Amino acid sequence: MPPLAHALGWDETVYVSQYDPRVPAAFFSAPRSRGISFLTAPFIAATPSVLVLRIGLTLLSSAALYAAFRVWRPVVGARTTALAALLFAGLWITQISGPQAMPNLWVAFGAVAATGWFLRAVTGREPRAANWWLAGCVAATALFRAPDVVWLALPLIATSLFRNRRTLPYLVGGLAAGLAQWVAEAYIRFGSVQDRLHVSSATEGDMGLHLNFDNAWSSLNGPLLCRPCTATLDSPGLTLWWLALPLLAAAALAYALRERRFLPTALPMAVAAALSVPYLLMIDYSAPRFLLPVYALLALPVAGLVTRLNPRRGLVLAGLLIAAQLVSQATVLTRVTASTALTNERYRAAADGLRTLGLRPPCLVSGPRALPIAYDAGCASAQVDGNNLSTTVAGLLDRAAKVPTALLTAKGQRPPHYARDWTPYPLHHTPGWTAWLAPAAPQGP
Repeated sequence: MPPLAHALGWDETVYVSQYDPRVPAAFFSAPRSRGISFLTAPFIAATPSVLVLRIGLTLLSSAALYAAFRVWRPVVGARTTALAALLFAGLWITQISGPQAMPNLWVAFGAVAATGWFLRAVTGREPRAANWWLAGCVAATALFRAPDVVWLALPLIATSLFRNRRTLPYLVGGLAAGLAQWVAEAYIRFGSVQDRLHVSSATEGDMGLHLNFDNAWSSLNGPLLCRPCTATLDSPGLTLWWLALPLLAAAALAYALRERRFLPTALPMAVAAALSVPYLLMIDYSAPRFLLPVYALLALPVAGLVTRLNPRRGLVLAGLLIAAQLVSQATVLTRVTASTALTNERYRAAADGLRTLGLRPPCLVSGPRALPIAYDAGCASAQVDGNNLSTTVAGLLDRAAKVPTALLTAKGQRPPHYARDWTPYPLHHTPGWTAWLAPAAPQGP
């Protein structure tokens, strides 16, 4: 993705900064899990090049795509497996996520692989090896998104109780092993698991019953994050696949019932439904990447339906529709990539402006957009309100008295009361952002 090669997005900087030896770690909020930070740590320790990181993640995600769907080959056959991988990889959100330091695509790979190994364990002739692979996939998925792995495990546990209880210890063991780090961090940083879940819910906007289908629909073709979701759907004609997806899945299920191949079709659909619950029913904002695991799992029964078409005309029609889908997704990808790259470059331009003003590490940046801009500038970041609340006003002023500090505001926005006497400087090549510099910290002897 050349337009994204040289700058990181907001959430990416949070994950990457955790083990970057060159900059202070950004605030790591309660809902996050550290899998992406672990994955990117070797790259970022070796070089600060974002391009090298993008290339490395592209190669790793390509290998993971192959490995995850390859698990299904003994279950549904080679043609279905290959077509399912193509359908999922052809989505614009899959392609833009491959080189990004974000967790949702890796949850998708883990969910596909775990569900496939589960089926091989309960229905195949390789239960011992499949059980261990199942445990490993569940554990790895938990590292990337701890809350998601619980939703992934629920249908598998229920199926295990009724179909083959010998799989249950491996499933529960993998879940426990993967969640151990998240649970330990919950006690160390938040006091308990319950307290972390409470803080996480508040960060997500008080999770509860929220019918979120409209926001998911509005953000289907971008932006990458819709919070608050005031966007209107762009190019509705390119979203027909989303409306057709549940209908195709239902048709695949009906066909599987007739062929008596119910479990390999129904289980990925059940896991997909479970993974969609928090994003379609429990939050009030959306992002296209949230449903990546759902798309990956539903690609399998849809591909199975297509590969069982017998008349030549049906196959030709299906081929034309798939080709049109791939072209339409490439169109969305080009537009969203350009928009995302522009935003990321504005963060980089603001960081360059701060360096021009004399901010050098150790330094501190606060205000809206502080996290990605501070990372690019090599500074620490701190927020006194919002989803990334990490300090108090008194704490911020105390640090501002010790290190060079800048507060960022949007165009036409006044600084908060505690920074009214700070010096404003416009940041060039940004949409009117201003940096308010705190009075110079006293110098030592």
